Amino acid sequence: MIKSLSILSLALGFLISSNAYAKTSSCDDFTNVELRKLRSDDSLNLCEFKDKPLLIVNTASNCGFTGQFEGLEQLHQKYQDKGLIVLGFPSDDFFQEEDDEKETAKVCFINYGVTFNMFATSEVRGSDANPIFQHLNEVTSSPNWNFYKYLVSADRKTIKRFNSRTKPMSDELTSEIEKLLPR
Repeated sequence: MIKSLSILSLALGFLISSNAYAKTSSCDDFTNVELRKLRSDDSLNLCEFKDKPLLIVNTASNCGFTGQFEGLEQLHQKYQDKGLIVLGFPSDDFFQEEDDEKETAKVCFINYGVTFNMFATSEVRGSDANPIFQHLNEVTSSPNWNFYKYLVSADRKTIKRFNSRTKPMSDELTSEIEKLLPR
């Protein structure tokens, strides 16, 4: 009897510890999705950023707006300690992304020094859009071009959409970001 209880206790402990990640990363909103990081085998569940505002951007390596990576990195550096999470989603929906993920990573990480999370190239429009953009597209609308920015409140109830021409460090965007940060 005691041996059976010990085995049951060990099995239960194993089950609880193996589900620890699922419990800590679970959330009940559209960010409960596991996505592969750019040029990596590692994935990230966006629930990791629960209760933090997000700036989600569809990017491209060969676009007239590609230089905005510099401003996005500045935003990341300026606001990361205050809770803002910047997330980049390369996409070839507008035919301006590299065909090779290695080249996309080079543009982001080497050419522009991006340190915020970038994900594997995916669709951001239409029925094949990744799960994050499926939700953003339903709530607001699909990006009309590269470097559309979606500012999502920490409680995930408010989403504001900014077009490609809105520069990352513009007063328009930074004032909205600051409204979402804890004081």
